[in-house]
Amino acid sequence: MIGWFGGNKDEKPLPKELGPLNVAIGGAFEIDFLSLEADALGGEPAMPLPRSGPFIIAGYGEVSLDAATVLSRYYDEENRMIQVMSASGKPGDAIDDISFYQPWDSVVPAGQSEWSRWTGPAGLIGQPSYDADGILYNRFWGDGPERAQLVEFTEKVDDGEAQRSIHQTCMLYYRPLGSTREMLLINVERDLDLGQSQAGSSVEFLIGYGLAPADVRRV
Repeated sequence: MIGWFGGNKDEKPLPKELGPLNVAIGGAFEIDFLSLEADALGGEPAMPLPRSGPFIIAGYGEVSLDAATVLSRYYDEENRMIQVMSASGKPGDAIDDISFYQPWDSVVPAGQSEWSRWTGPAGLIGQPSYDADGILYNRFWGDGPERAQLVEFTEKVDDGEAQRSIHQTCMLYYRPLGSTREMLLINVERDLDLGQSQAGSSVEFLIGYGLAPADVRRV
């Protein structure tokens, strides 16, 4: 994961409020997962459902996906993230979509052949389905029976002390869970500031769920 948050920021003033949720690094949300718990009844989540409570902002990332869509991400020190889609990513922007993701697993491929197994032309990431140790997910992005092209973007991430450019190559999968969906984001991360190889540093697996804007409250 983008695991470089941390350090003592108590001696520094909080930076400006960021993103459509209008919260500064060092600020906090209160997340209410009661609706998710109700919607997931009858299903078996891949990992325990997140529990309601505070979410302290340790970092903020932003990506302009196109002329009308900005992806904003709020991270805590456990590398959990609140992901928001909006028109401009500016404070007070109307929210088009909001979701919560938490780390599930991580793989560090050994050598180019292992990377090809994951991201090559016939690689595992991008296939119509993904079997995660017996838990089957269907591809969310891309139609048809062939392997889909992976989504790529570079996220600018700020932890209040330093900024990094993180190149990401990813695919999103999903499966039914009760009356909602459980999302699986498979993501190859490469820290451009550390000069990591074109292949990447790791393959990250994140489990996520959609939220309502009212489920995330600034405190």
